[in-house]
Amino acid sequence: MSSAERRRLRTGLLFVSPWIVGVLAFVIYPLVYSFVISLTRYSGMQTPTFVGFQNYVAAFTDPLVRTSTGNTLFYAGLAVPVGLVVAVVLALCMNRNVREVAVYRAALYVPSLVPAFALAFIFAVFVNPQFGLVSRLLALTGRQNVDLLQDPTTAKIVIVTMAQLGAGNAALIFLAGLRNIPTTLYEAARVDGAGRWKQLTSITLPLLSPAILFNLITGISGALQVFTEAYVLTNGKGDPDNGTLFYMLYLYKNAFSYASLGYACALAVLLFVAGMILSLLVYVLSRRLVHYDVAAG
Repeated sequence: MSSAERRRLRTGLLFVSPWIVGVLAFVIYPLVYSFVISLTRYSGMQTPTFVGFQNYVAAFTDPLVRTSTGNTLFYAGLAVPVGLVVAVVLALCMNRNVREVAVYRAALYVPSLVPAFALAFIFAVFVNPQFGLVSRLLALTGRQNVDLLQDPTTAKIVIVTMAQLGAGNAALIFLAGLRNIPTTLYEAARVDGAGRWKQLTSITLPLLSPAILFNLITGISGALQVFTEAYVLTNGKGDPDNGTLFYMLYLYKNAFSYASLGYACALAVLLFVAGMILSLLVYVLSRRLVHYDVAAG
């Protein structure tokens, strides 16, 4: 490189150095340190004892790991696709050409700003079997004092429902994608006799596919790390019958309740690898379905 090119390179590295330092300090180092600790027996108080891959072997034979993984996959299999549908519907509502659209956008987005910790407390009141709103609605159908949190399946569905209040973030991304679609495409489709459903499936969704891919990957990542809702609703126990014992909750209990930091780090490393594999799989499978420009559509 010439001296001018080297000078520009040094200037560029100087500007991106905060990001580089942040990635090294808060991403790379924790990953490496977690993997090192996962090879030890460590309580957090005493000196780590090297045990090799024993923690990983134990993880694959631990029945609670299988239970927590199944619960997490159940949650992800419902929350992610339902969340995408809800977010697309919200984005379509936000994109309406009406005078009060700014008010509607704010109203639809505000629930996503509420912290998950607060939402969990709100939902705990909603589903209370004695005086909750859901219990009162069920009473109209003749079902009295139904405790949805005392059944493993309905408890997970309550948490899936709670997750949909955060769809506003994904809806904003979809809204940006909708605003980027040329209106001339819809005008041409209407001239050809295409109805609203045909326009949605042939124009809107294909041209929203990059945003759908992004929200799908981030949704999977978030679903694999579901923790706060189950922790608050069950006081960290994962009840009933381990029905809400999600993977991150079990990891947390091993680290801070059982003082098994080495085993918890092994679980964290496995979660990281699983998340990367799922994201890569989604990206590879979607290569033929994602259109990044109008011509590709």
